[in-house]
Amino acid sequence: MPGGPIRKFGHVNKNDKLLFARFARELFTPETRVLEIGPDRDPSSFRGVVGHDVQAWDTLDFHSRTDVPLTYRATEEYSYPVPGASYDVVLSANVIEHVPRIWVWMKELARICRPGGHVVTINPVSWHYHESPIDCWRIYPAGMRALCEDAGLEVVTSDWGSMDLQWLERMSPRKFREKHFWQRLSGVFVMWNAVTRLPPEGSYDAITVARKPS
Repeated sequence: MPGGPIRKFGHVNKNDKLLFARFARELFTPETRVLEIGPDRDPSSFRGVVGHDVQAWDTLDFHSRTDVPLTYRATEEYSYPVPGASYDVVLSANVIEHVPRIWVWMKELARICRPGGHVVTINPVSWHYHESPIDCWRIYPAGMRALCEDAGLEVVTSDWGSMDLQWLERMSPRKFREKHFWQRLSGVFVMWNAVTRLPPEGSYDAITVARKPS
């Protein structure tokens, strides 16, 4: 916000990219117009995962951010300088947890999305506290479904997990294969990665793909 602390969105881990590739990459065709809120870098990690050109890949973040070029610079938290129904895909990763009034914010993303387009949201469910400059939420698919439906969006898919740790789940005895079991140990993996910078990261994240009705 103007006059406040420097605000920026954008952090992408390995699990985010794996979830994106599995559940959302097919939405990005050469004709797709994309708005990414809070890109982690230029070009963004997700643009690299898509691996081909799209019609437009525009970006939005707070006005104070200077480390990446932006198409739009926001001065208000819940009202963006973007025309309505402008984009086929509105993408955000690790942004929603920094937004206090997420029920208002989701409606703004729906406004920007064109009818028949999609809002793709990736968010942590097990990750350490990280300010930007605040950290507010951890949301599972049931919560994301409620937010999307309240914004007038139809949920196509919403799932959570750690694809980064699936190899451990598959190698474990059957009674230990539930992701809920390994999620309890995610903090250990996060600490290991923070100290050594070696994999796995141990992140558990959710991805939601919601469609704006035509």
